[in-house]
Amino acid sequence: MAVLMDGKMLAKEVKSEALKRAERLREKRIVPGLAVILVGDDPASAVYVRNKQKDCEECGIRGTVIRLSADTTQEALLVQIARLNVDHAVHGILVQQPLPEGIDPFVAAYAVDPCKDVDALHPQNAGLIALDRPHFLPCTPAGVMALFDRYGIGLKGKHAVIVGRSHIVGKPMAQLLLGRDATVTVCHSRTPELGAFTRQADILISAAGKIGLITGDMVKPGAAVVDVGVSKKADGKLAGDVIFAEAEPVASYITPVPGGVGPMTRAILMKNTITAAVEETT
Repeated sequence: MAVLMDGKMLAKEVKSEALKRAERLREKRIVPGLAVILVGDDPASAVYVRNKQKDCEECGIRGTVIRLSADTTQEALLVQIARLNVDHAVHGILVQQPLPEGIDPFVAAYAVDPCKDVDALHPQNAGLIALDRPHFLPCTPAGVMALFDRYGIGLKGKHAVIVGRSHIVGKPMAQLLLGRDATVTVCHSRTPELGAFTRQADILISAAGKIGLITGDMVKPGAAVVDVGVSKKADGKLAGDVIFAEAEPVASYITPVPGGVGPMTRAILMKNTITAAVEETT
């Protein structure tokens, strides 16, 4: 029976430390500020933003949500970002994805001041990660790494297989694992015979966003399995890429969905925002 990697528990610890750092900043009359831009009315994004607002309250961060209509132009979004870049009360800026058609997410990420890019999506920050000199760590991959550390899962010399090649999770996840001396294989939607790769993984991370993609017979006995994928089923409940009931008896460690990586992603966002505020004072 696999050990359950409890992201909720660890996220509480990370947020507790963030709150302590925020309180020290308040002694200097500095209130950390995070601005989230929400474009459109995507229901899932709205839920994520509400959760982030709650996290800000718990961590002593002034959270601001800027809601823009779905017909907002790219130029109008860039104006909002430019305004936040020069607002000294804002230390972190996050443009919630997905964005409506007509807005290039790369252009939006490039417009954010790298010193306020707490999601590490700006090309400058992405490049620093590739060079093993990160400024901010991307929230989801950093959350996964924190789980590995919390549960004492060694990475050096291990074969890590990542399913998914997005610039938000898959690619930076590979960079962080390489930095910890893991041997990394990245699979994706065009990879033939996916199971032939996943069955070799000491560390299996699935971030494809496809319910039930990873079955029990695709997991190497004793592997640590991290399910980053979150999708909504027809009944409205959340489900991951991994069929938990099949993988749990095979794996040595496994994350649940919900309650695994998701809380850690948001906790790292809080940590990065506090770090950005601290850096402004030094």
